[in-house]
Amino acid sequence: MPRRRSSTPPSAPPSTRDRILDVAARHFALRGFAGASVRQIAAEAGLRNQASLYHHFRNKRALYEAALARGIAPIIAMVTESRDDEALAETLVEHLVAHLAAHPHIPRLIHRLGLEDRRYVPSVVSRVIRPLYAEGVKALSRRTTSWSAAMLPHVAIGFYHLIFGYFVSAPLLEAALDLEATAPAAVRRQQAFVQEALTRLVAPSPPRRRPSR
Repeated sequence: MPRRRSSTPPSAPPSTRDRILDVAARHFALRGFAGASVRQIAAEAGLRNQASLYHHFRNKRALYEAALARGIAPIIAMVTESRDDEALAETLVEHLVAHLAAHPHIPRLIHRLGLEDRRYVPSVVSRVIRPLYAEGVKALSRRTTSWSAAMLPHVAIGFYHLIFGYFVSAPLLEAALDLEATAPAAVRRQQAFVQEALTRLVAPSPPRRRPSR
């Protein structure tokens, strides 16, 4: 009996530009802007030489900014789409954790930007990072009445650290606690914890009791 052919078409291979950005994001996350080698990025991306990379990006700074923007774009889209989702804690956390588990270098790339790389690319913080923060605050403001407008930015920062900070700290957790932090079971536990924490963070405040006379 002849086998049925799969109806799902094979996925197209990544473009040269995407292949360069994938490699560059990992190198910048691991070594930072100053430590990453454009020559090594070009070689790992399968280019003939470093000059070939400059046909796609005019310099190292442009490469860094493009790699960071490409890494953050799907995260901003997830947060934006969650603003109208009643199950904010469940769906947003699930999607974010799954995405970061598949791309653990992205949280580390953002972390390096804050620690050291912003002196090399100062404009990228306001153009790339600020929109992510702003969308996070908007998503939370639509789902909670228990925090004042002044406190919501701090709730967003805490939420960011619960998710992104876990992946940034994974190597330390594995070394210090003998914990396989990026193993699927550990990631699922962290996801469940963050979902519960966010549910409590955005839960409506109980009505205040009036003092009896």
